[in-house]
Amino acid sequence: MPKRPSSMRDVARRAGVSLSTVSRVLRCAPGVAPEVRERVRRSADELSYVVSRNASGLVTGRTGRVAAVVPSLEPWFFGAVLSGVGEALHRSDLDMLVYQVDVRDRAGSLPLPRNSDAVITVALDLAEEECRLLDRVGVPLVLTGQRVPGRACVFVDNRAGTAAATRHLLNLGHTRIAYIGSRTGSHISRSSRDRLAGHESVMGEAGIRPWTVLKPSGYEGGELAVGELLSGQTLPTAVLAESDDMALGVHRALRRSGIAIPDAISLMGFGNRDVTEVLDLTTVDQVPRDIGVEAGLLTADILEETRPFDTHVELPTQIIPRRSTAAPKETRESSS
Repeated sequence: MPKRPSSMRDVARRAGVSLSTVSRVLRCAPGVAPEVRERVRRSADELSYVVSRNASGLVTGRTGRVAAVVPSLEPWFFGAVLSGVGEALHRSDLDMLVYQVDVRDRAGSLPLPRNSDAVITVALDLAEEECRLLDRVGVPLVLTGQRVPGRACVFVDNRAGTAAATRHLLNLGHTRIAYIGSRTGSHISRSSRDRLAGHESVMGEAGIRPWTVLKPSGYEGGELAVGELLSGQTLPTAVLAESDDMALGVHRALRRSGIAIPDAISLMGFGNRDVTEVLDLTTVDQVPRDIGVEAGLLTADILEETRPFDTHVELPTQIIPRRSTAAPKETRESSS
């Protein structure tokens, strides 16, 4: 008959420790004396024990899995965040389960993944009642892309990002700056409101009336915004788009209209997705992969009780200057 494979109980018996101690050692969890840790590992090696996540879960009550909840899998931002989350969880020997929710009926479609140790949301802009719905699962909740008092969050300061972008354009000499933001019907997301507020605050400080165009998000919204701008009596000398996707739509529409960037109009985005480097687009880096990494690390730390459940992690944004922005044409001509 084939030999029965060794179990965690066999390792515990050989090492003279409890099952929970064996589980902590095999998961590299803290709180075990070095000599005990070494004895458990040596016993596991001698018995050729292979770690079974299901077996350790029976002892710890853990599944070794974390649920990541996203509104979509298509836009680059969500994929970048998920990539960072997966990388960080892997470092902590945790698996990632991905759930996509219906943004049109989010409250009714939020999953209650009881087979997970924690839930990470990716840019869902959850209301408090939706957070409480996820709380019913009884596991830690980590929010990305939003800042909520009393809850674990990883985010960037969207307001500061567009404020810095607006100052960048003002410092180049632009005063006719059109801001292109996004909205879905009558709804404007929290991040969209924060980015618009950052732009408007700096324009107000400069004594310049904001010039705002709101369209649907994505490439199409950027193209529609250019159509509106070109129908006006005066063109802007610079355009600041709420996102790189909208900026790419603006870029395409301006190119098709024969308007040179940045000779006629400077263009700036927000996000720093990979294609912006190819197009030499000036943008604000919102480090989505780093957001994911920090969310994964924070989740692992909360599970190990080394950081509190209401920790806030704010990541900095930075301007990535490229060739799509320059001083206004009239400024360059007057100085030549």
